[in-house]
Amino acid sequence: MAIQIGVFLPTSGPHSTGSGPREVRESARVAEAAGLESLWATDHLVASQPMLDSTVALSTAAAVTDRIRVGFGAMLLAMRPVAWAAKEIATLQQVSEGRLLVGVGTGNPAHGDVGWRAAGVPFAERGVRTDRALAMLPRLIGGEQTALDGGLDVALSPGAPVPPILIAGNSARARRRAAAHGDSWMPINPGLDDLPGLLTDLKQLAQQHGRQTPAVTVVAPALSAEPREAADELVAYEAAGVERVVLAPTGPDWRSDYAFAAGVRAAQ
Repeated sequence: MAIQIGVFLPTSGPHSTGSGPREVRESARVAEAAGLESLWATDHLVASQPMLDSTVALSTAAAVTDRIRVGFGAMLLAMRPVAWAAKEIATLQQVSEGRLLVGVGTGNPAHGDVGWRAAGVPFAERGVRTDRALAMLPRLIGGEQTALDGGLDVALSPGAPVPPILIAGNSARARRRAAAHGDSWMPINPGLDDLPGLLTDLKQLAQQHGRQTPAVTVVAPALSAEPREAADELVAYEAAGVERVVLAPTGPDWRSDYAFAAGVRAAQ
């Protein structure tokens, strides 16, 4: 089976204003018609450029499609109260009829800490808060009684099947987090030469937690300019153990990016 290919929705920069909402709907339909596997939305409160809310964007994409998966790429889980995040995830899992993928990250430092301060969350504590939230998240999504920080027990209703959790980040801490909590590890553009060693480390970390080795989804900011050559690169990723590559935007024209992704898929 060929490696799966995903693309990002046009939810940031010039696409977040004016005709942006219409483009979210249009791009979702185009991606599904092209046979792509998944659509992803970036997530932040106050970013370095305008950005639509990820949950609303993914809900919109899910509403106008039937097959393609929709994913957070990646949700800043620590920026939200974990019960509220679980409610959003469970609802989106329901309305998408089980097509949700939940990437979880701690944020790109390039955006600074203003978004975290606006949310009332200490930037320096985002890693610890992410780990605590991940430990509670599956039970909350599933509607099980869960002990929150502060001693409160709560069960969300209705619950939903827990979607795959993908842990974003290239650091050793991200791999440890993926091994402990994730169904997949989601690094950005890892070198093919480095992947075997990184995946060996991931396997060993998972064994320490008594868990299966997480799958791997790679976010690829750049591939070869020609679809045939890019398809060959994906073969190399697949041989290294990667199940999915999400192609990052290369410019303001999502139509060109989606046409390229469709060409790569056809060339596999």
